[in-house]
Amino acid sequence: MALESRSEHPLARAIIKKAEEQGLSADEVSDFEALPGNGLTARLGSDLLRGGNQVFISRSADVPDNMTGYADSLAEAGKTPLFFTKGDKFLGVIAVADVIKEDSPQAVRELRGMGIHVVMITGDNERTAKAIGAEAGVDQVIAGVLPEGKENEIKRLKKRGKVAMVGDGINDAPALTRADIGIAIGAGTDVAIDAADVVLMKSRLSDVPAAIRLSRATLRNIHENLFWAFFYNSIGIPLAAGVFVPLGLTLNPMFGAAAMSLSSFCVVSNALRLNFFKLRDAKHDHKRAGHTAKYKNEENESMKKTINIKGMMCSHCEATVKGALEALPEVEEAKVSHETGTAVVMLSAAVSDSTLKKTVEDKGYKVTGIQNAD
Repeated sequence: MALESRSEHPLARAIIKKAEEQGLSADEVSDFEALPGNGLTARLGSDLLRGGNQVFISRSADVPDNMTGYADSLAEAGKTPLFFTKGDKFLGVIAVADVIKEDSPQAVRELRGMGIHVVMITGDNERTAKAIGAEAGVDQVIAGVLPEGKENEIKRLKKRGKVAMVGDGINDAPALTRADIGIAIGAGTDVAIDAADVVLMKSRLSDVPAAIRLSRATLRNIHENLFWAFFYNSIGIPLAAGVFVPLGLTLNPMFGAAAMSLSSFCVVSNALRLNFFKLRDAKHDHKRAGHTAKYKNEENESMKKTINIKGMMCSHCEATVKGALEALPEVEEAKVSHETGTAVVMLSAAVSDSTLKKTVEDKGYKVTGIQNAD
């Protein structure tokens, strides 16, 4: 509790709230430091406290196998396991769960019904993210993303089409700016709201499909009005100018003025129809199947990563790395070369760079970089 009391992270606030309910109080700590994507450190007296994910904590203390298994089971249930140490002594695990709002699965279904490919980008570990993603019903989960990595993921997704990013935190601001359309939740931070193009006043994900629905209806209305204005003027102006006089077609100025007024009335009336538009009626949503199919084809073609590895000396090393990578359920095939010092992995589903790195380094080799292969 002493460590988490200095953090502004939502998970830290949840831990503090639970501790206070049990009548616990926090000791004062010094040298507090937040390490984005990893965890927290601080000093309590002469002892160094650490809290964070398993990879971060395992660098400074031995995590018992039974605790690792317990944490994995928590992650598969959609909870985020947090590990804590005092010096080099392992203290224990606390699990914190993000509660999915009631309207979120329905919002995701509506977005998919519009032909929109829904991607969840999170800093949570792979197991937790997949459990939450399955509950929400998203198409794709990108887990283990560091705060500064969200913008890079948006940049990568933009190569496949238009991207709208929904976020509410300080860490989301660069990604909101990078996206074609940034959508901020009204209850989010001021930084996120300032970075967004659209701000949803209520903290409801269901407002996202409603906003898209309204934008599509507005654009359709604009096209209808442009068509009417073009059609009317393409006939009315030549007629008023006397172009058709040789054919015996003339226009009384009084009727011309009336027709002009009628045209303006029709355009304004058509625009005012938006006042009766039902934002939450998904019955008339049109699925843009062609765009979705194109996205999925491009996604399948591009799910390949190149891992740069140091320490491989022979074919035995290649076999060791290949076996470890292909043991991951998301990896279809791994092509490993000790001569080039690389492993090219073909993926059947998204997998975080941190998972690939840990898999290789657990075998005693050093990963120097991971790139999306062309």
